[in-house]
Amino acid sequence: EALMLSDVLESLWPSLPLTLLLFIPANVLTFFGGLFIALALSQRYGKVVDRVTTLLVPMFAAPPWFHGIFLIVIFAAFAKLLPFGGYISPPIPETSFGYALGVLKHMILPMTAIVLGTMPHAVYANRALFLIHSSEDYVELAGAKGLKPNRIRIRYILRPVLPTIITNFIMVTLVAWQGIILTEAIFNWPGIGTLLISAIRMHRVSIVIGTVTVFAYLLGLSVLFLDLLYVMVDPRLKLGAGGRPL
Repeated sequence: EALMLSDVLESLWPSLPLTLLLFIPANVLTFFGGLFIALALSQRYGKVVDRVTTLLVPMFAAPPWFHGIFLIVIFAAFAKLLPFGGYISPPIPETSFGYALGVLKHMILPMTAIVLGTMPHAVYANRALFLIHSSEDYVELAGAKGLKPNRIRIRYILRPVLPTIITNFIMVTLVAWQGIILTEAIFNWPGIGTLLISAIRMHRVSIVIGTVTVFAYLLGLSVLFLDLLYVMVDPRLKLGAGGRPL
């Protein structure tokens, strides 16, 4: 059993940081991009850009791996601007800067695929929230008082709906974790998603169980982090048995 555990850890340890290297930046881009795009669209309700975006958002609501196929065809096969996949291309750069630049170049397509597969959900849900709160009496009163539009957006529209936005983002995070396995496989990115598929093909049951367990823990930690963030942005909630604010 100790030998099996050592084999599992030896396989998972190099792959986990590479998965997080894709997942964390992609989700940060999804959260803030979805937030501010939706806020901008809600301020242009009914205009051409709002109608076009609202029409296109459901069309882009496909899994990340689906977007990945088209990104590879367009930017790697036809345009030849970016690599097909992998983590780094030979020859391996000798300098740290060159190595980091090479990794970043390989990250662009898979990270873009994850963002395209998750951001439409965030934009669509956030836009609906902003539209509802934009028509509240206190928002119209703030405008009548002559407050600057940016202050109205941030203080009177964005802040009250942040808890709900975080709740919606938890669902977006679930979608991202589900899609990252096939996305890594398509781009041959050596993360735990690619490791899982390889282990299934080779019938390495211990690696499969270990990888699924790691995925479960990562998902749980992601939801826990968002729950803690929820408590921080919503002063009405309490944390702990003593009912003390966070």
